[in-house]
Amino acid sequence: MNSIPALELSFRRKEDGLIDVRRQLAELYEFARIVGRYSKLLDEWYLSYGDSKEEALRYHAFDETGPTTAALAVLEECNRGVTDIRSIALWNGAEKTAQQASITSLVNVLGRPDRITLYLRLEPSFADWKVPLLWLEAAVSIWRPLIASFGPFWYNEHKVFRDRPGVSWLFYLPRILSEQQVPEAGLLHPVLNKEGKQIGTVVVSIIDEPFSEHNPEHVRVANAIEIRLADQDLLPRYAEL
Repeated sequence: MNSIPALELSFRRKEDGLIDVRRQLAELYEFARIVGRYSKLLDEWYLSYGDSKEEALRYHAFDETGPTTAALAVLEECNRGVTDIRSIALWNGAEKTAQQASITSLVNVLGRPDRITLYLRLEPSFADWKVPLLWLEAAVSIWRPLIASFGPFWYNEHKVFRDRPGVSWLFYLPRILSEQQVPEAGLLHPVLNKEGKQIGTVVVSIIDEPFSEHNPEHVRVANAIEIRLADQDLLPRYAEL
């Protein structure tokens, strides 16, 4: 993978109003616990706060039990009176650009779906799809997304449809998919809930090497999957999310 790896997901909540800061940060804590197993660089998270490096390292987002009291206090004060849209951004505090990572949670009641994004510049990069798959499964269990993907950030420049998401390396849909429906996929991985019932499928486009947006064959396969899904009305438009 040559450009910044990114995990992105979109979902809608049942609540009519904006969820509180505590819940929003607690969701990120649950996800960060899973991500942190991959690398020590992902084991500590700080609020992206202030204009200086010292300020950006001032507030730990989490401790061993969950969101820190200090982080909650800062976020609640910064978002006092906010009722329509709120963003929480975290970073891992790494000095080297090649080791930095960020997580952002956007919640809103303005019509668009909520979003979670994870951007990585980690060394080493991903050797295969198995770790990203674990992360996607964790994200599904926490947020139950309408769509989710993992792959190079700049793959969006190569996707087929401007008004629909790109498949990239890994792509999740909350539906059961068969090989007959997506024959171009390298792998279809069933996603199960806690009761063992399948609630969705992760489409893995390339399984024998890391996906690269600079590899024409990788892009061709991902594009073919996008067309196949769209032809069956299985790849939603952004406006439908």
